[in-house]
Amino acid sequence: MTTDALEIPVCRAPVKGTIRPPGSKSITNRALVCAALAEGTSTLLGVLDSQDTRVMVDGLRALGIGLDPDWSAGRIIVHGSGGRIPATAATLDCAASGTTIRFLAAVCGLGHGIYRLDGTARMRKRPIGDLLDALQSLGVEASAESPGGCPPVAIQSAGMPGGATTVRGGTSSQFASALAMVAPCTPAGMTIDFEGRLVSLPYLEMTRRVMADFGAACHVAGPTRWSIPAGRYVGQTYAIEPDASAASYFLAAAAITGGSVTIEGLSRRSMQGDVAFAKALHRMGCALEWHESGNDPAEDCVTVSGRAAHGIDIDMNAISDTVPTLGVVALFADGPTTIRNVAHIRDKETDRISDLGRELSRLGARIEERHDGLTVHPAQLLSAELATYDDHRMAMSLALAGLVVPGVRILDPRCTGKTFPDYWQALATIAALDTQGWPEGFRP
Repeated sequence: MTTDALEIPVCRAPVKGTIRPPGSKSITNRALVCAALAEGTSTLLGVLDSQDTRVMVDGLRALGIGLDPDWSAGRIIVHGSGGRIPATAATLDCAASGTTIRFLAAVCGLGHGIYRLDGTARMRKRPIGDLLDALQSLGVEASAESPGGCPPVAIQSAGMPGGATTVRGGTSSQFASALAMVAPCTPAGMTIDFEGRLVSLPYLEMTRRVMADFGAACHVAGPTRWSIPAGRYVGQTYAIEPDASAASYFLAAAAITGGSVTIEGLSRRSMQGDVAFAKALHRMGCALEWHESGNDPAEDCVTVSGRAAHGIDIDMNAISDTVPTLGVVALFADGPTTIRNVAHIRDKETDRISDLGRELSRLGARIEERHDGLTVHPAQLLSAELATYDDHRMAMSLALAGLVVPGVRILDPRCTGKTFPDYWQALATIAALDTQGWPEGFRP
C-alpha cells in the first residue's frame, strides 16, 4: 500500500488509555516571538516539533534572530534581540503556517528594511488585509500582492513608532495577537481598538498571558480595546503546555467508542480555550472529570468517559479548531448536532465548513450547511475514501470515524505533519489498532 491513502482499522474494544499530547503549537509560536524580541536568552521547553513551528523558527532566523533548536528534546534556546530586527532585508517562506505569516508580518514592521512573506497556494487565498491596514496606520508600508488582500506580503519599514490602531476582529484573532506582541517594542506602545465581534477570544487571552510571562503588560481597557505600554520582554525558561487541540482527537475517540481517555497536562486552568471541547462532549452524554494537582499544572489531567450519545446545538466560536472533531463525533449521536458562529473557519487551511460537510456526507450523514456553520444529521454510516484538502485537522478528525466504521480511508495522511507528525502512531497506540497493513513510517 502507498502512503497516498491510509485505511483506519476498526477498534476491537473501546478506546482506553492515558496520553500527553505534544506541546501546543499556538503557545510555542507565541513564545518563540516573545523570546525572539526579549532581552537576554530564553529556553523553551516542551516545544512542538512540527512543520508550523519549524517554519516559525526558520522565519525568525531569516530576520537575524539566533535560535538553537533541539527538536528531539523538545527544547529551543532563543537569543533575544531586545526588540530589534537585525536583518534589513529578508524573504520569508511561511509555507502553510497562518500564525507565522501573520505574526512575522508584524515583527517585520519593527525592522528597518524591506521584507517579503509568502506561502503555499492556499496561503495566497487566506486574507491578511485587515492586519496590513493596521500596520499601515502605524506607519509601516505593508501591501498584499494577491487579490482580496491575500499574500504574498511586502513590508517596507523604517521602524514602528506605535500609537493607536484599529483591527477588525471577525476574520482572525491572530491579527490582534500579532499587533499586541510587537507593541511593547515600539517607542509609544500601542492602543488596539477592535472593530466588530472578535472571534476565538481564548486565543487573545493566550497571547496576553504569554506576553505577561515574558514580562510585558497588555491591559484590557474595555470590551473592545487593549492598551499596551512600551516596555520590554525578558528572557525566560518557559514550559509549553500540551496541545489542547491535539487532545480533542483522543477525547473524541473515547466518546465515539464508549471508552475512557485521560489527557495529561491539561485542566480548566489551561491557557488554551480548546480544553472546553471536553465540556462539549459532556453535553453530548460523556462523563467528565477534571484532576487538578494544586501547584504544578504539568500534573493536571482531564478524563472523558462513555459515549457521546446525544446531538447538541453549540456555539463553537471560541473553540473553532475543534469543529471538524465534533463534526465526526456528531455522526454517532442519536440526533442532529448544530454547530454555529464559526464563519471564520472558511478561511483556514481549507473551507472547514463546506469541505467538512462534503466529507461527512460521504460517510452517509445528511448535512445542512449555513454561512456560519452546519448541522449534522446522523444516518447509517458508510465506508468511504475521504479527502483531507492538505488540512491536518481534517485528516486527524475524519480518521476517527474509521475506529467504528469499516473501510474508512484517509487521503494524504502525511498532512498531519503540520502540527502533529506522530499522530498516526499515537492514535494506533491508544486505540490498540492492528496496523500491520500500514507503511512502516506510520506504525507505532
